[in-house]
Amino acid sequence: MTKHFDRWSIVVIILTLLLFGVALFEKGFTHDMLLEAGVFLVSVKLILMSHKNSVLAYKTEEHLQQIQEMLRQRS
Repeated sequence: MTKHFDRWSIVVIILTLLLFGVALFEKGFTHDMLLEAGVFLVSVKLILMSHKNSVLAYKTEEHLQQIQEMLRQRS
């Protein structure tokens, strides 16, 4: 997990889950809970996008290293 998330991202993920849990028990299942759920889903989406970007950056770096190695072998 720490391969694609730094320490602060993990802290934000945990804090988001804790705050959503507190809001759930504090407000109960009312209309305001829909707003809280929407905010939570936006946070989850941002976390997923961050993870996807990290994975893609890692794969791109691997491909670039393979290209560099192939170029070294040709020269």
